[in-house]
Amino acid sequence: MSTTPDPIMDGAPRLADVHPLTPMARFGGLLATDLRDVTHDPEALDSSGFWAVCADFEGRLTCARFGDVRPDPVPAPVPGAWRGPAAGDWTSSLDRAAYTAGVRRIREHIARGEVYQANLCRVMSAPLPDPARADVDALTALLARGNPAPYAGTIRLPAHGVEIATASPELYLRRTGAVVESGPIKGTGRTAADLLEKDHAENVMIVDLVRNDLGRVCATGSVTVPALCAVEDHPGLVHLVSTVSGELRDGAGWAALLAATFPPGSVTGAPKSSALRIIEALETAPRGPYCGGIGWVDADRRTAELAVGIRTFWIDRAAGALRFGTGAGITWGSDPEREWDETELKASRLVAIASEESEVSSDHSVESGANGKAISR
Repeated sequence: MSTTPDPIMDGAPRLADVHPLTPMARFGGLLATDLRDVTHDPEALDSSGFWAVCADFEGRLTCARFGDVRPDPVPAPVPGAWRGPAAGDWTSSLDRAAYTAGVRRIREHIARGEVYQANLCRVMSAPLPDPARADVDALTALLARGNPAPYAGTIRLPAHGVEIATASPELYLRRTGAVVESGPIKGTGRTAADLLEKDHAENVMIVDLVRNDLGRVCATGSVTVPALCAVEDHPGLVHLVSTVSGELRDGAGWAALLAATFPPGSVTGAPKSSALRIIEALETAPRGPYCGGIGWVDADRRTAELAVGIRTFWIDRAAGALRFGTGAGITWGSDPEREWDETELKASRLVAIASEESEVSSDHSVESGANGKAISR
């Protein structure tokens, strides 16, 4: 196995030449092929090799070790390589009425002192016109052009039920030796002027939660917050992003790190245990890889980069469908209609990219109507 950047050989297979069911993973400028092993044991990440990692929100962990890792920029989209759903075929696990009712319900929990914040999400689904030819890496190529993201990637393991194309902007865990870092996002607007006091308060709450999570596996006094509520620009919107860092205690491996921090605090709420109970009661569909952890671990170099699985598509082969999740953090200051609009803002650009082969316009969005059917506007 080679994890050292090697020159790409002339004639190496490109996007259009590789079968959509061939196992592979892509993260940034790295392409991983030659699948060697698949396991659900987090301790394998401390052994050896380069691993692609997907942790579903519900707790299913899939780790795939690849034998060949080389630099390979995301290919340009190949016309016809991706056939997405029709733009009007998307449905939502929670329609507008159900979602806003859920926001009001969370505010009742907050009023009773049961939780300070809870993330309420919905899963959008649409049938694929040709599931047998659907290739998440072809979708990744479209996303890289239409919605570039710092933690974009592909994991394609169809035999193991993992086919993901992510355009995540959020860092879950970065590891360099014993140093671990997280970059929680809380606060979203079209522009920085849209960000409210509520957004800053929400971010600070989650930073405290992430500090506590990392403190369970980091050396006493090593957890710090190098950046708090920094404004980051992303395609079509802005986020408030903080950075939390710490140094792992001696002997703390991946099993302990994931147990202490998963699911990510930014997509659960605070306190996490209470937020998870509320999420289970209000959400009607499993999140799957959405809001989980997606990325890579190089066990030989003791480096890693896992994203929070937001802005993420996945193929459900059993249903012949493409799925995508969107959500918002709910606090006492939340307005139900505004929170619904935030889920629309997060979804609209990416769903437009994945639908058929349409060009993305800045004012295109997708709204789920009262029956859950998606309506373009």
